[in-house]
Amino acid sequence: MSHKGVDLDQETFSCSICLDLLKDPVTIPCGHSYCMKCIQGIWDKEAKIPSCPQCRKTFIPRPVLVKNTMLANIIEKLKKTGLQAAPADLCYAGPEDVVCDVCTGRKRKAIKSCLICPASYCEKHLQPHLDAAPLKRHKLVEPSKNLQENICSRHDEVMKMFCRTDQKCICYLCSVDEHRGHDTVSAAAERTERQRELEESQQQIQQRIQDREKEVKLLQQEVEAINHSADKTVKDSEKIFIMMIRLIQKRSCDVKQQIRSQQKNEVSRVKDLQEELEQEITELKRRDAELKQLLLTEDHSQFLLNYPSLPALSESTHSSSINVRPLRYFEDVTAAVSELRDKLQDILREEWTNISLTVTHVDVLLPEPEPKSRADFIKYSRQITLDPNTANGLLLLSEENRKVTVLEKPQSDSDHLERFTYYLQILSRESLTGRCYWEVEWRDFVDVAVAYKNISRSGNESGFGYNDKSWSLVCYPDRLSFNHNNIKTSISAPVSSRVGVYLDHRAGVLSFYSVSESMTLLHRVQTTFTQTLHAGLRLGFVGDTAEFCKLK
Repeated sequence: MSHKGVDLDQETFSCSICLDLLKDPVTIPCGHSYCMKCIQGIWDKEAKIPSCPQCRKTFIPRPVLVKNTMLANIIEKLKKTGLQAAPADLCYAGPEDVVCDVCTGRKRKAIKSCLICPASYCEKHLQPHLDAAPLKRHKLVEPSKNLQENICSRHDEVMKMFCRTDQKCICYLCSVDEHRGHDTVSAAAERTERQRELEESQQQIQQRIQDREKEVKLLQQEVEAINHSADKTVKDSEKIFIMMIRLIQKRSCDVKQQIRSQQKNEVSRVKDLQEELEQEITELKRRDAELKQLLLTEDHSQFLLNYPSLPALSESTHSSSINVRPLRYFEDVTAAVSELRDKLQDILREEWTNISLTVTHVDVLLPEPEPKSRADFIKYSRQITLDPNTANGLLLLSEENRKVTVLEKPQSDSDHLERFTYYLQILSRESLTGRCYWEVEWRDFVDVAVAYKNISRSGNESGFGYNDKSWSLVCYPDRLSFNHNNIKTSISAPVSSRVGVYLDHRAGVLSFYSVSESMTLLHRVQTTFTQTLHAGLRLGFVGDTAEFCKLK
């Protein structure tokens, strides 16, 4: 017998329940044969009328099972000619698999589940559903362990209905019983509706996935741009610092050369004078010798004869003009260089703060939401000090240059180029970038402003808010207004003696707040700042004061 024939016999003489060769074969009234133990096990478990596992034909009463001796003899003969039990590598069910509900003994893995029966079947036991016409109409799905959830626990029927009132699956009997009068539809109809909703949600999810993928791509491009910009800035900054170092080194060489040149000139001049003095000393010594010889002459006539021939002694022109200053020749140069060093240190200290803040406030992503509470604002607080070089002559600074007061008379005649001369104004020493917050305590009158460094220092157009380079909140005891580019905007809000200012330079946001027990927005500006800003104060009358508050 060929191997193919053996395979055919194996299938023909196998029990459709255990899938092994028939053992003690019995043939039931419908003509199907099973192992006696397998079919007895199936019928013993069934509480209802016994039926054939393959064709579902029922039997009343339960048939008496008798061994089919002819079939048993055939199987024994086939075994001797090479027919063996079913191979052990058939698809037995594992712990995670759905098992066949028909198999007895060791269960096979189910390949389909029937929603109508409801049961799960392995390849062998599924065959009736593929061959029998009534069973072909059953709904077969992928193997499921949850088939019993489709059975109504009350009526033991498949739940083919859906109650929209109670939002649960029910059987037909439920729809005419406890769910009578409810909004019920077939489970298929509800599935169609829910599936449509899910498909819409799926489309939204897919669209969001596409959007997020685009954003991820943009962020990747942003990472590359950040890295490129940072690398370029580091390179450019190094070049600039090297240029500054070289410039200082060149100035150092220039000063050194000038000192050496001046040293040479002065030494030459002193040596020339020294030579003249030495020649004069030689001449004086010669005259002294002549006079000494004449004084020693004993002959009076000879003495008188030679005396008139001696020339008169000329006056010395050097001794009275020489002014020796020990170790004081080039000290003024050292002092001048030291002064330059101090100025450079001040500039570097101020500008380094600005550079550092500029670096730390590089925001790639969308800026953070504006603060809401005062505690949130204080997170961005800056310590502001006033620049004396910009102060109008009538302004007096105190409290470590945080407070300004109007005097009756000028306190200084200094005429610095950055000084305001027309209005009683002053700018902060610090330049402002990124997100900053500060508060001003004021009395009588004040303009709380921000301005570009290059704002005019004289004339009517130099006033805060009277040009396009400054933004100003004008505070009187009984009213408020906002000025920019000579346009005035009245503000209807309670006046507070403390004003908070929030600046988000990059976002172009400038907000003024009344600070008391709570924060009240007075005015908000949305614009584009093209330069770094400085905080500013303008006062109006003698005795007016304003002070930048310490917040940390």
